[in-house]
Amino acid sequence: MQYQEAVDYLYSRLPVFQNVGGRAFKPGLETTIALCEILGNPQDFFPIVHVGGTNGKGSSSHMLAAILQKAGYRVGLYTSPHLKSFTERIRVDGIAVSEGYVAKFVSDQITNIDNLSPSFFELTVALALKYFKDEAVDIAVVEVGMGGRLDSTNIVKPILSLITNVSLDHVQFLGDTRPKIAAEKAGIIKANTEVVISEYDPETAPVFNAYSEALSAPIVYADGLIETDDPEMLSDRLLVKVVKNDYDEELAGEFYLDLMGHYQAKNLGGVLVSSSILRQKGFTLTAAHIRDALGSVGEITGLKGRWHRLGSCPTTYCDTGHNYAGLSLALGQFISLPSSNKRLVIGFVSDKDIDGVLGLFPSDGVYYFCQPQNARALSAEALADKAYKRGLKGTVFADVNQALEAARRDSEPTDTIFVGGSTFVVADLIEL
Repeated sequence: MQYQEAVDYLYSRLPVFQNVGGRAFKPGLETTIALCEILGNPQDFFPIVHVGGTNGKGSSSHMLAAILQKAGYRVGLYTSPHLKSFTERIRVDGIAVSEGYVAKFVSDQITNIDNLSPSFFELTVALALKYFKDEAVDIAVVEVGMGGRLDSTNIVKPILSLITNVSLDHVQFLGDTRPKIAAEKAGIIKANTEVVISEYDPETAPVFNAYSEALSAPIVYADGLIETDDPEMLSDRLLVKVVKNDYDEELAGEFYLDLMGHYQAKNLGGVLVSSSILRQKGFTLTAAHIRDALGSVGEITGLKGRWHRLGSCPTTYCDTGHNYAGLSLALGQFISLPSSNKRLVIGFVSDKDIDGVLGLFPSDGVYYFCQPQNARALSAEALADKAYKRGLKGTVFADVNQALEAARRDSEPTDTIFVGGSTFVVADLIEL
């Protein structure tokens, strides 16, 4: 079986959430446990940092992986979804799993796939863990897919859990309040194992505290110990000044991040505390390793799409934020940019609360409505109708690349352009 055959088989044989949404959601760990038992329980052969949360878990995972790599460790990194290629989900030292490995794994496991009927995500988790074992990683950073308690990744026994934050997303699966969602996220907390919460929330803290106490899991709220000034966007870095770090004084001062979204300042505290805990566990992570890594996360790990600069004159950014909390942060930063005209290229999938998030978009913007090349896409026409009712006016395009081309064509050099709304719109960008 060749790589493309293998991927086509996975997409046709197994339900894929990014394509069919809720029909692919398969809560529970039984199938993943069964698959990994067949594979020799690869997750037991290396230490793991497990990263969950509503927003920021992907960026935080990449930051931690970059720090560990900079310190000389062989690091596995599992994240989802991918932007361009399936292989992006599974990396060792920033290099994506080879197409040949994927093809052989799928070919070898066809009988087990037929017998167990795993979801696409369940099989991908098993593939990642087997690959990390075969590659003899020193440590792996594993990002939760959805929720935590019943997520396929939750078969792992981590040495540290990191939960970034909780906001409303996937409410049809995880619950319609932050405390309900927090209970799902808290499912990755393990007995006698430290858990770091990046952002304290009085609504969700009692949930995390209860899980922590029941499991004798030491809990740390990073933003209660780490104080930062407002981030400052430089030409090619985001300057975040840590004016106080009561957890580890050595990790205070200035940090120059190559991930330039202002929201990364919220992720930084959780990453710094997690790094300090890993140091306590014997990992040799110097302050220099940490600072250098945070200045080159994209180069080290291959991360794209987080407040990613696509060009200048007009200044153009894309961002994969796709729920209310994520979009509010990205749009807040976009609106703050000096600009003659603000142009926004946006598209969404159909199973999101579009009416809610449209209220975040500036009423004086010029809009270019498009749709992702995805089975769950909301049509550009339907989006334009919904936006019009919110006072947002623009033009309809078949895809994001046509829309962006038109926005650039219409722009003065002093205009600004934002591309986003859905992760899958950003993924469709040819130039990314």
